[in-house]
Amino acid sequence: MTGVSTAFGTFGELLQGVLPGGDDFLVTLPIARWSVATFRSDPAAHRLRVVPDHKHKARRLLSMILADNPVPAGGVLVLESTLPEGKGFASSSADLVATARAVGNALGIGMPPSRIESYLRRIEPTDGVLYDGIVAFDHRRVELRRTLGALRPMSVVGVDEGGTVDTVAFNRLPKPFSDTDRQEYERLLARLTAAVRNGDLAEVGAVATRSAVLNQALRPKRTLDRMIAVCEEIGGLGVVVAHSGTSLGVLIDRADPHWARKVVRASRGCFALAGNVTTYVTLGFRQDP
Repeated sequence: MTGVSTAFGTFGELLQGVLPGGDDFLVTLPIARWSVATFRSDPAAHRLRVVPDHKHKARRLLSMILADNPVPAGGVLVLESTLPEGKGFASSSADLVATARAVGNALGIGMPPSRIESYLRRIEPTDGVLYDGIVAFDHRRVELRRTLGALRPMSVVGVDEGGTVDTVAFNRLPKPFSDTDRQEYERLLARLTAAVRNGDLAEVGAVATRSAVLNQALRPKRTLDRMIAVCEEIGGLGVVVAHSGTSLGVLIDRADPHWARKVVRASRGCFALAGNVTTYVTLGFRQDP
């Protein structure tokens, strides 16, 4: 039996921080890049194989799911992804969500979000990529806080400052945010919730930029100030960062009549900052009336 499934990644987060009660949270920014998992089960096999073999978290998840299956089975899991690893694109979370769904498809096991969360919280802090749309997610507890909705697509003209970040190790770090900071994060979450509901991309960009600035106390981006200047020069919406990663970028409304010119100008400015530029597209999701 063979099961195939996917999970999208994110470009960092629109907002990430700590609330007054001490709860960690992030708000996702889904992009049009995916992990694809294919699982071929073999009841006669005596072992599990994962390709590529460095995907140890996916192997652990696969073993956990199969241990709960009443009919033991071996097999092969193949993961393919267009998401950079260790850069803040939720690549590991996307791998795991795609794996859970693919194994469920192969074995005829239901994989609702609550069941996937129950597995993932035993493995690592996780992004909210198992939910369509933009969501506020407690990545340490691995549980949904709220669904914010969807936005029309934006371009992200992004750069990578280099290196990689271990998400598990990063989430063990103490958060240097004061009570005043936590109250601001609460206000920013309320602002972002309203902005997504109203489709206000300018406000979304403003919140993302402020979150990027606050995050300098935890994982600073050396090019952030200059990236904000590039954004202001080209008339972008704001700057979004991978709070626990190495990437940051300028948000541009794809419905802007000057979109093409702004993307070109942002690309030139970003290349001058970091010597590399990649453009991404955020995902829109159909909203039921």
